[in-house]
Amino acid sequence: MNSANSHSLAPQTRSAALACMEKIQAVAGLALRGCCSPLFAMADIVERLTRDPSTSRRISVVRASKHMSCGQEGMLASAWPMRFAAQAGAAELPLIYMTSSETSAELSALASESFQRGIFCNDIETLPSRWPKGAHPWLPLWLLSNRKCQPFDPADAAEARAITLHALHSLYVEGRSGFYYMALHDESNEEVSELSEAQAVAVVQGMYRISDAVCSHEGRRVRLLGAGLALRSVRQAACLLREHWDVDCEIWSCPSYTRVARDAEAARRWNRFHPTQPARSWHLRDCLGEEQDAVVAVTGYPQAVVEQLREHVPGRFVGLGADSAAPQDTSATSANWIVIQALTALAEGGQLGYEPLKLALQRYQFV
Repeated sequence: MNSANSHSLAPQTRSAALACMEKIQAVAGLALRGCCSPLFAMADIVERLTRDPSTSRRISVVRASKHMSCGQEGMLASAWPMRFAAQAGAAELPLIYMTSSETSAELSALASESFQRGIFCNDIETLPSRWPKGAHPWLPLWLLSNRKCQPFDPADAAEARAITLHALHSLYVEGRSGFYYMALHDESNEEVSELSEAQAVAVVQGMYRISDAVCSHEGRRVRLLGAGLALRSVRQAACLLREHWDVDCEIWSCPSYTRVARDAEAARRWNRFHPTQPARSWHLRDCLGEEQDAVVAVTGYPQAVVEQLREHVPGRFVGLGADSAAPQDTSATSANWIVIQALTALAEGGQLGYEPLKLALQRYQFV
């Protein structure tokens, strides 16, 4: 492991992380019953870890979230006591930071409290706000530019648990530096199911396929990518494209566009500086291959988040975010507008004529 990216850990830290991981894995199936939102998953994980005698003294939880109350053993109102308390010099414990932070300045201050270590869970998008996903537009830009941060936007409880398990292992078993960030919404996905082992690995790599295209409509295929709550609109758009416009859709969940982009950038940089050695691939290429199918990537954050993928996608690319252009009174991430963008990409690429696009604009009342 590269020393620049490692953190010295005591054996007690590793054993504490492994105990927490074992507890999370033991109750994974139970968390799917009733509610499948990422916020529910993390609240459930925190509740179980802090109340179980086998883990309550092996985990630190900071409660700065408006959805959680402090007072349980192992719960703190701030991370500062971990610096100044009498036991501050003892072995590091895994940290879960539950917060409702709407600005990058606030999140940066919280990260400083904990030496930029831990798993930060932000439920700000569940609260009323004038900003998309409850976050000031600078916050996602800070996340994607901060190399110490691994940002995620899970779509459901299963993704949130997979990310948490990976973060615990990476930070507190392997001893890697930095912190993980998760945006938590509180809306359940009726289509959620347990992840396969391969899917769980792909979640933390940033993207995985959840629906194959049938390819029965003369090559008219589009790949739809969605993150977090925006994945719901992507699923709805896929249904409309199949039923109304005879377009096959391949659906990908992308819990971290930033992880996908960083991986592609790192591999391409390595290839440039090692031209005589076998070229390295990257996760996005492994997922999409070199095919020229149109790709529509959607996020509830500003469009800049998905624009990270543009230079790494071989075919026609359309990025949609909360600030993307759309007709008046229409969300740029609505299912209908995603359909319009997909049909436009297909028409411009020659896979579909412009007549279906004109009809779609009329059908969804955009003209």
